[in-house]
Formats: sequence, structure tokens, C-alpha cells
Amino acid sequence: MLKQFQFRMSAFFLLCMMIVLAGCGTKAPETGGNAANGTDSKGAASASAPAANADEVRKIKHIMGETEIKGTPKRVVVLTNEGTEAVLALGIKPVGAIQSWEGEPWHDHIKSEMDGVAVLGYEDQPNLEAIAQLNPDLILGNKTRHEKIYEQLSKIAPTVFSEDLTGRWKINFNFYADVLNKKAEGEKVMKEFDQRVADAKTKLGPKLASKVSIVKFSFKGTQIYMKDTFSGVLLEQLGFARPASQDKPEFAQMISQEKMDLMDGDVLFYWVSESKGKNDVSNKAKEWFDSPVFKNLNVAKNNKVFKVNETIWNTAGGIKAANLLLDDILKRFEVK
Repeated sequence: MLKQFQFRMSAFFLLCMMIVLAGCGTKAPETGGNAANGTDSKGAASASAPAANADEVRKIKHIMGETEIKGTPKRVVVLTNEGTEAVLALGIKPVGAIQSWEGEPWHDHIKSEMDGVAVLGYEDQPNLEAIAQLNPDLILGNKTRHEKIYEQLSKIAPTVFSEDLTGRWKINFNFYADVLNKKAEGEKVMKEFDQRVADAKTKLGPKLASKVSIVKFSFKGTQIYMKDTFSGVLLEQLGFARPASQDKPEFAQMISQEKMDLMDGDVLFYWVSESKGKNDVSNKAKEWFDSPVFKNLNVAKNNKVFKVNETIWNTAGGIKAANLLLDDILKRFEVK
């Protein structure tokens, strides 16, 4: 009898222990949490794991609508020149990017950072098949360039567009930083750039009163460049004066030799935009500069005409080119 009693008591005790242990084992799931990623059932970061959740879905509003992006994109495709510079400045190497306007295939000032990046055609005609083969988790494009292929791109991967390119590189940069979940890094990069501009303004001092003229020679004709251009945006931020013909919130204006006086200023910066298979534009620029009309302009009489790099002053259009443009402006005005 005693042995039976002891056996029953042992069995009862064992049963109680099993119930207690089972209760402890089911306590954690009451919060719907996931110990592996520190998130609750709705995907929000828990107090025990403040790090960003890789599975968090963010809704990004952009010019084409609203796009859901999961976590922080890793395989990014970029379809604009200025977008490529933004992504690089934010510490991300894209898996694919459109070819630079100049260079084979990248602009000189970014090629050291683009090793291994797939070439996806040009900005105005990206290769959709090549993009799909990269299996991206984000595509960055622009409405001006890619509106007609937005639906096709969206079927490949989450696709987000900036609105415009003309004179908007700083706006676009901040937008890309937000999309890439790199807002803090973006603010740091922009703060450093703006501080460089502020320091440059101090160094330039009275030289900012110089009226800066910007001119482009191409096979299409000769254009004066105004404030709503890549170089125009920086000149305005620095506080430079512009000739009345160029002191406008516009992009560019084609001019004839009869209107050559619209090029005049205290300083003239120009570039020659060569195109493959087109006539040599350098001869056209020389023809204009050798004309009696040009030689009668103040800028010619003062010998303040400088040829500059089109990539840096115009076509690259991003944060890295902006820093190089600032360097070149200081150099041209003999400021250290």
C-alpha cells in the first residue's frame, strides 16, 4: 500500500511539473513577437530590438503614385546620371545603372566606384531586359525620362520616380535618401555640401558681384544657360550676379550671332558639346569668338572667357559633380 501511495504521489508531482513548464513555454507568443527579428505581429520594432526591421514595409509617395518598399533596398537600379551620384554618395553601389553621358561607360569622377556595376543603356533608353535580369529590389527613375515605361518597370520591381531633372538635383537627392531609408546619411551629405558653399561665399567675397555668363555650343546651335540649370543652381546658391539675359528661372535659350550680346558678362564660361557622327562643333565656337561682334563684348575685351568641362558643369548633374563644380568655380576665380 505504501509503495502504491508513493507511486501515485510521484506521478501527481510529475504531472504538476509538466503543467507548469507548459505554461512557461506558451507565455512568449502572447505578444505575437518574433525573438529572431525583434518585431511584434504588425512588424513594428519591439523594445528589446530597437534596430530597423528588415521586413518593414514603407509606403513611398512619388510623382507616379505610391509604391511599397520592403525594408532597406539592397539591389538598386538607377536610371539617371544624377541618381547614380546620389546613390553612391549615400554609400550604396547599385547593381545596375544607365551609362554616363560621357565616358566608356562611366564619367571619370565616378568610374572608380562603379566597378562591377551592370550597364543598362542610356538615360533616355534603358534596357528593360537587362534590368529584369538583375532581379532588383528597387528601381529609381525619373518622370521626365521614363514616364512611358513606368508600368513595365513596376512589373520588374518596386519603382519610384523623381519628378524632374532641370535644376532639381538637391530636391531629388533628399528624395532618394528617403526612399533608400538613408535619410540621416543624406542630411549629413547635404549639410557638408551646404557648409562648403557657405565657406566659398565668404572666400569669394566681392567677386560674387561678377556677372557670370554660361554658354553651350552644340551641333544644334548656341545657347545661353540660365538659372534653372545645374551650374545655374550653384551660382545662385553662391550668390553670383548674372547678366540680365540669363538672370531668369528658366533653362536655356538658343541665340543667333546677331544676338551675341546676350552672352556678355564680366566672366564667360562655355563648353563645346560634341556628338558622335556630327560636325566638329569646336570650329563653330572658334568662328563665334573670332567674329568682330564678339570681340567688341566686354567679356572679350577683358579676356575673361574660359572653356570648362561639360560633364562637371552640366551633364553629370549630381552631388559629386556639384562638389567638383564648386572646386572649379573657386579655381577660376583664383580663390583657395
